[in-house]
Amino acid sequence: MKKLLLGNTAFARGLYEGGCRFVSSYPGTPSTEITEEAALYDDIYAEWAPNEKVAMEAAIGASVAGARAFCGMKHVGLNVAADPLYTAAYTGVNGGLVIAVADDPGMHSSQNEQDSRHHAIASKVPMLEPSDSQECKDFVVEAFDISEKFDAPVIVRMSTRIAHSQSIVDCCDRQERELLEYKKDPQKYVMMPANAKGRHVFVEERTLKLTELAEVSPLNRTEINSGTKTGVITSGAAYQYAKEALGDTVSYLKLGIVNPLPVKLIQDFAAKFDTVYVIEELDDVIETHCKKIGVNVKGKELFGFIGELSQTIIAEKLLGKKAEFESLDENIPVRPPVMCAGCPHRGVFYALSKNKITVSGDIGCYTLGAVAPLNAMDTTICMGASVSALHGFNKVRGKEAEKRSVAVIGDSTFMHSGITGLVNIAYNATNSTVIVLDNSITGMTGHQQNPTTGKNLKGDPAAAVNLEELCRAVGINRVRVVDPYKLEETEKAILEELEADAPSVIISRRPCALLKYVKHNAPLKTDTDKCKGCKMCLKLGCPAISMKDGKAVINHTQCVGCGICEELCKFDAIVNQ
Repeated sequence: MKKLLLGNTAFARGLYEGGCRFVSSYPGTPSTEITEEAALYDDIYAEWAPNEKVAMEAAIGASVAGARAFCGMKHVGLNVAADPLYTAAYTGVNGGLVIAVADDPGMHSSQNEQDSRHHAIASKVPMLEPSDSQECKDFVVEAFDISEKFDAPVIVRMSTRIAHSQSIVDCCDRQERELLEYKKDPQKYVMMPANAKGRHVFVEERTLKLTELAEVSPLNRTEINSGTKTGVITSGAAYQYAKEALGDTVSYLKLGIVNPLPVKLIQDFAAKFDTVYVIEELDDVIETHCKKIGVNVKGKELFGFIGELSQTIIAEKLLGKKAEFESLDENIPVRPPVMCAGCPHRGVFYALSKNKITVSGDIGCYTLGAVAPLNAMDTTICMGASVSALHGFNKVRGKEAEKRSVAVIGDSTFMHSGITGLVNIAYNATNSTVIVLDNSITGMTGHQQNPTTGKNLKGDPAAAVNLEELCRAVGINRVRVVDPYKLEETEKAILEELEADAPSVIISRRPCALLKYVKHNAPLKTDTDKCKGCKMCLKLGCPAISMKDGKAVINHTQCVGCGICEELCKFDAIVNQ
């Protein structure tokens, strides 16, 4: 049965066909849909974990128990999960363990552009890299087999373009797998130094065997076009770009196993051509390997280390011309991201901006509070860093900073990695004010449930963390809840907590305006007779408000009647419809 599938949907199909029983992940674009799609199969148990480290550890536990297991995340999520990954490389597996990591060349939705192949190299685990949806499905099934045969976790490297592009997939039946027997084996699974030393020997021996696999595996294949004098070594999305740009004017070595890389296969391929190019996105991993084994190649001196490749870039660099399929010369206006109309975070950021408060920011849709006109964020580093960084900032700059600085963090991000930072504030005593932007969902990746929402991945009732009680339990005595649609109340709470001689948490609680079950007020409108054209309402950055003929205009199709602009207008020019 053939279907047109997204790469992520095909990946989930591979989990199903490969007999996966257990899935634990944390949502992160561009990897999120893998787990959401896997949850649609009744044969697979799937969950959202509080963070990637927990998800990885849960998947490792399921693997040790004898099940085929999966854990998915984006590239920065693998940093969070690196601790268990590197040790799982030593322990190996029982049931097959597959890990998806989705890189984001071009940083479409990420704070950095790291190349996850380095994690595979450093942890000494095999990594596969598909280049279309069919391979996404097939490589997952193959990854489970490799995992069990070589006693290793296997990483499958996705990228934004492969994850979110569609192609035809030939779907097959599920290969049902019985639970493998669990046998107590401390030498294999208990990584105290004496045991780990022996397992390191195993890891190095395994790497040699995996290199032998890379030499002969059909996942690495050559495409020799007669008469060509140029060879291209490539993988993943870069393979697709190269094929479209260069066609049959060159020959290809398409690598599906990107760690460990083959040696003889590359040497034999390169020997056939006058010139060999390595075309890969982000870092020079394949190129460096080629040069290390004595193969002279050209690569990053042409393509660089920054951003995505494309058919156009490859055609220009190798053919000296634009690709024929590129015909659009017009400059398309950039559409910058903006917080949605009615976003509950807008009132908080307006109050912070108005009072010129230093804001230690975090990862989420609320990061858009950093952009004009609010400009209400000073730093954004990684998940949970807002809370910890605020503590460090205040420790160094002292009492005056404590009265002018806050951290902002979403409810899901707080559960991910903000709690320990809050413990640090209480334990090591700074009078820091943390604002938890509780919009009752994981908004940044498309409305996934989290441990505060009272529902699990499948939408079934689940235990809900009480944020107020949690904050008090870790030692924060000043905890208050505000409604960010009430601008005056919100601002008053922020200023009072900043003045307090104690650490505090403000929970700004209002559900995301885009949630389907949220009921909105009627849209507002402008009384043009009263409007003075002062543009005060524009300072909110609401996309529903614009100016026309010197007067404020509210787009009734976007407005959700939150009332913040109404509260802000000094001339009572914003009224109900």
